Amino acid sequence: MTTAVDDAKLAAFMERALGDMGAIISAPLVRIGEQLGLYKAMAGAGPLTAHEVAERVGAAEPHLREWLRNQAAGGYVDYDAKTNRFSLSAEQALALADEDSPAYILGAYDVIASLFADEPKILEAFRTGAGLGWHEHHPLLFRGTERFFRPSYRASLVADWIPALDGVETKLERGAKVADIGCGHGASTMLLAEAFPNTRVYGFDYHEPSIRRAVEEAALAGVAERTRFATAAAKDYPGTAYDLVCAFDCLHDMGDPVGAAAHVLESLAPDGTFMVVEPYAGDRVEDNLTPVGRVFYGASATICTPASLSQEVGLALGAQAGETVLSDVLKEAGFTRVRRATETPFNMVLEARP
Repeated sequence: MTTAVDDAKLAAFMERALGDMGAIISAPLVRIGEQLGLYKAMAGAGPLTAHEVAERVGAAEPHLREWLRNQAAGGYVDYDAKTNRFSLSAEQALALADEDSPAYILGAYDVIASLFADEPKILEAFRTGAGLGWHEHHPLLFRGTERFFRPSYRASLVADWIPALDGVETKLERGAKVADIGCGHGASTMLLAEAFPNTRVYGFDYHEPSIRRAVEEAALAGVAERTRFATAAAKDYPGTAYDLVCAFDCLHDMGDPVGAAAHVLESLAPDGTFMVVEPYAGDRVEDNLTPVGRVFYGASATICTPASLSQEVGLALGAQAGETVLSDVLKEAGFTRVRRATETPFNMVLEARP
């Protein structure tokens, strides 16, 4: 049998594939741009020649000239053909040069780099059905995850997410006891401690190197006295009577999210709150066939699902589980009230109460 080929559809697909190739081959150049300080050197500087950019950062001009042309072709910098100069717009600078901006994206490129380094392990997991724990990944994954999520947490956690929870902001202002499970390097833990000085925040993660890093970062941030970090899994972290327990972008990574949520319920004060921050997703696959969904499905296939399968139960919710599935998990664990408190284009925030 022969199948007729629609030339227009083929051309459209090839155009998309070529765009992907351009993005993939440019990813190392984006990381080089950050490491050499190229974006920061161009931010606010106006139009510059390749020679001027090279002088600003001490890089070799021939390499930098081709870097600038690649970045201009991808829309990451602007190019003026009349003057042969390159510039970084205010919008590009927010995404590429301002680490405090909620639009800052360069942490994602560390995550991407880690996946190429871990490709043999991921391939083996696909072939065998075995899991691949977070601790088995390249260190770039941990650094990249922190740097990718921290800008959005900085922008939204204290300003929007906490106020969206019923009565939680008042408790934190007066002084509360908070657990941050799966805290990683502690970015979210420290943001809570900085914003609510009367509150004590306990960060837990099963990955000991991440906990060591969190302790160091808390000292540098000046919140060591208001934070405590310990190596512990989500199903057995210590302590009781927490006013708030948080799980930032990690419940779907757990092998037994029902068991973890049940432990959260046991550790809460009677009027406590479980805040679950998860990647934004609709309940149906077709709802998530978007640019954001593509990124999260990619992360899910290479990081989140293998991580869950490496643990007991191995429920493998995936990074695009959706509100209905997540709510069912929380209710199965014993929570009686679950609602979507708020959302952003990248996250949804669920509030679970006993």
